Amino acid sequence: MGQLSVWHDIRDLPPVRWHEPNNAAAWPLSRGVDAGRVRAAVRAMVTRHPSLRTRYDLHDAEAPGQLPPDAHCHDELPVIEGGDAEPESIAAELAAEPFDLGREHGWRARLLTRDGTASHLLFIKHHIVADAWAQELLRQEFQQALTDSVGLGPTPPGPAELAAEQHTPAGLRRQAAALDHWAQLLDRAPAAALPGAVGARGDVVQGTMHSAPARAAAHTVADRAGVSVSSVILAAYACGVARACGTDSLLVQLMSANRFSSRWKNLVTSMNQWVPALIEDAREGDLGMLARAVHWSGLTAFRHGMHDVTAVAALLARRPDAPEPACAFNYVAVPENAPHRAGGPVPDSAPAITWEEPFTTIGPRCYARASENAHSLSVRLTAKDLSRAQCAALLWDLHDTLLTAAER
Repeated sequence: MGQLSVWHDIRDLPPVRWHEPNNAAAWPLSRGVDAGRVRAAVRAMVTRHPSLRTRYDLHDAEAPGQLPPDAHCHDELPVIEGGDAEPESIAAELAAEPFDLGREHGWRARLLTRDGTASHLLFIKHHIVADAWAQELLRQEFQQALTDSVGLGPTPPGPAELAAEQHTPAGLRRQAAALDHWAQLLDRAPAAALPGAVGARGDVVQGTMHSAPARAAAHTVADRAGVSVSSVILAAYACGVARACGTDSLLVQLMSANRFSSRWKNLVTSMNQWVPALIEDAREGDLGMLARAVHWSGLTAFRHGMHDVTAVAALLARRPDAPEPACAFNYVAVPENAPHRAGGPVPDSAPAITWEEPFTTIGPRCYARASENAHSLSVRLTAKDLSRAQCAALLWDLHDTLLTAAER
């Protein structure tokens, strides 16, 4: 169902945007690792995961099919001499080339060298193959396989096993409950939308707020309220959006990881799905109280995160007046032992917003993607029909709400 969600997001994209579901990574190599060891580690990683050996029948966009995994993969590992270019920049250029999911597997790897010495594995993948969690699993397995391919452990389940469980009687009952969750929220949610910028005409802006004080504040409020850090950040974000919309209730889209069962935690595929949640009293002055309400609303949503997007689309088609979500939120989590994400300020630098040209504009109209490293919080806001000034106002509102709540 996660893969089907990806397909629904991308099936109507024009050819010039077929690269947008791609993601690029540059995995550093230890000194002295040669091309043969890298190729063997890639082969070991790909052999374990059927999603890396799968192609798709996409002739009927309304009824896509997943072909049986190929027994073997093409393990040629082209070499790129990097020179002085940053590995991440080279990987991003490779990600700009779309995949033909009917003819090829949805990933590609390149060995990056500097003066003939291997320095990085550049790994590019389509989102239908692996989400952010799964990509980190692949990185960890690749690093382990470089030294001990035998010690990777039992082969984890694949997407076919997950699909089979989703269509058992119990799985079908969960699908029905998820659809009922959508229907109930559509009945309760008010129509609320951020006012668009004059003359925006579908333009997209993207800015990222980096702040060490905001991370410390979010943790302080979370500890005090007894909820997750992600709930606190979402509450602060929803509070700002509600003020901008002039409403007390917001229908929001949450990104559900759907990895809450130990059996599927290490499955390499795309399991992310958007699920609605209703946040009431969103302009509540006490952020801790709002965060507790958001926490339980979010947990209810995540219980219904694994759903049939085709059935949801049919539900929405029958209800053309259904309210649109006012905003969307994703708190990015990755497996344990993941390296701290690059980017963000050093601990003593001032909070700031940086502006980027978005690689992809797939997704909701006002989408905040939060992540944190050892010392800072980063919130990337991608917004359609909003100006930079509106985008910046929402980010600074979130920032100041966190700091004010922590000081109380």
